Amino acid sequence: MNDWASIIPLILLVLAFLFLVVRPARARQRDFQRLQGQLEVGQQIMLTSGIFGELAAIGEETVELQVAPGTVITVNRHAVARVVEAVPDDDASTDL
Repeated sequence: MNDWASIIPLILLVLAFLFLVVRPARARQRDFQRLQGQLEVGQQIMLTSGIFGELAAIGEETVELQVAPGTVITVNRHAVARVVEAVPDDDASTDL
């Protein structure tokens, strides 16, 4: 019985590690893979560096991002952080 009492804290530590570190990391990886699979030309995206633009072309390892009219940059596909949802222009027409 004394042997089990000394092993239980170690088991609890391993279980806590799994729930606090491994599971969230797997969830982030799944979300990232889902994002990469849903990329389409014409979407507004944000890179991990904070640069916003419109997807002009998608390759296996790179994407071309139009950041200004006539300005296209090529970046690694893994740099895409999120897809930016279009905001309706109804609220943007207020004059200050």
